[in-house]
Amino acid sequence: MQNLFFLCLITCLSVFDSNIFIAQAVTSRSEIAALKAFKSSIKPSSIKPGSCLASWNFTVDPCSTPRRTYFTCGLTCTPDSAHINQITLDPVGYTGSLTPLISRLIHLVTLDLSENSFFGPIPFSLYYLPVLQTLTLRSNSFSGSIPLAIKSLISLQSLDLSHNSLSGSVPVSLNYLTRIRRIDLSFNKLTGSIPKLPPNLSELAIKGNSLSGPLQKSTFERAYKLAVVELSENRLYGKLEPWLFQLPSLQQVDLANNRFNGIEIWKPVRGRSSDLVAIDIGYNKIQGYVPANLSAYPTLSSLSLRYNLLRGKIPEEYGESKSLRRLFLDGNFLNGKPPAGLVVSGKIFAGSLGNNCLVGCPASSELCKPAQKPTSVCKKA
Repeated sequence: MQNLFFLCLITCLSVFDSNIFIAQAVTSRSEIAALKAFKSSIKPSSIKPGSCLASWNFTVDPCSTPRRTYFTCGLTCTPDSAHINQITLDPVGYTGSLTPLISRLIHLVTLDLSENSFFGPIPFSLYYLPVLQTLTLRSNSFSGSIPLAIKSLISLQSLDLSHNSLSGSVPVSLNYLTRIRRIDLSFNKLTGSIPKLPPNLSELAIKGNSLSGPLQKSTFERAYKLAVVELSENRLYGKLEPWLFQLPSLQQVDLANNRFNGIEIWKPVRGRSSDLVAIDIGYNKIQGYVPANLSAYPTLSSLSLRYNLLRGKIPEEYGESKSLRRLFLDGNFLNGKPPAGLVVSGKIFAGSLGNNCLVGCPASSELCKPAQKPTSVCKKA
């Protein structure tokens, strides 16, 4: 009788242990196949010992716990251990293409492959992941275009495809991504103009491409939450108009190294506060006078208009500003005497008024370095 009891106990424990294993190893077979394809598309020589992908051993279930030896990093699972909801690889130089079977990971919320060496086109199927919120492929070698199908990523909140070799235009379908808050397409080979922006966008960065054309008011007409605009190092041209600097949530603008030739600034709208903190419009071809109305922006602390074609005097209002801490006006054709409030008070912590045609700029002031242009150049200008 006692032997029978122990036999029953052993049998029950075996069943109990089996149930534990089943509960811990229930990852969808389709998703396991996608993970296998993901790893097999990467060159084995780039999977270094100790890296996340080196721990992906499919003799065990990817979502089984505890993870002591295999699948120790690189992915996370849903609470029920049934689905993969995040792939975040370590930046160790993985080389290979991205498998189209990535589309089987339909519960994926985050995909981050940044700072590796993936190449080839981004699979079209990737743009149909229904709950993907964060897509980060920064600093790889992806090529090809960004298709209109990106609008199918209806849950997307952050898109970072910067530092790749993507070409073509910025897709107009980005406007359909109503939940997206951050877009970074910097340092690719994108051309054309900027399409209409989605309504909840707060950060836009498309630096270091070949975008062209003027900035259109219609592009920004719904961008009420836009706080950061970074479009430097492109081929944008035309006149910068007042509406741009009066976007209601705008804080930082970087339009340096383009081909803008004019600027018009209005004072902030009465009764509406402005959060504008930093403006960089250096290295353009802006003509005319230094816009005095910029001094009326109460939180503006950093301003660069360096290396343009500006002339005339520096507005006295700049010397009276209580917020300016960084001011770069060097490399223009400004003349006259600089406002005493700039060079005497010492409240400007960084900047330069050098390489202009100013007179009476005290050599003791760091702002007056480098030296002014030769008199012959200033007379000719």
